[in-house]
Amino acid sequence: MARMYSRKKGKSGSKKPIEKKVQAWVRYKPKEVEMLIVKLAKDGKPASQIGLMLRDTYGIPSVQALLGKSITALLKEKEMQPEIPEDLMALIKKSITLEKHQVANKQDMTAKRGMQLATSKIMRLVKYYKRIERLPQDWKFDKGKVRLMIE
Repeated sequence: MARMYSRKKGKSGSKKPIEKKVQAWVRYKPKEVEMLIVKLAKDGKPASQIGLMLRDTYGIPSVQALLGKSITALLKEKEMQPEIPEDLMALIKKSITLEKHQVANKQDMTAKRGMQLATSKIMRLVKYYKRIERLPQDWKFDKGKVRLMIE
């Protein structure tokens, strides 16, 4: 399937195994992995970085196979989930950097288009997160307030 705006096809890459089972060579127990995730979350790491660190540093290929739930679900259970979801926060940071760039380079129309696309994605994600009640219904995307939150 083509990408939403660029009309490019996706990149091929390695796929995860179909069977979700704990590999024999994983030496960590589920309780130890939970403690690792909580420790990394307390250090301020988002769920995606926690997954990468578990894979690269500790050799845990799939937290879901080991624990039976995702990292995000575990963080929600432990009440350590961030206020704003990680994907939304990344888009907001992108929009803020694009806005700073626009101030310095007023004639950059490509950046202006990128800013429009990022804002559109933010609005769609906010609508989705309000629908599933991950964000409060009165939450609004205000660049000034969000910039203060991030910086």
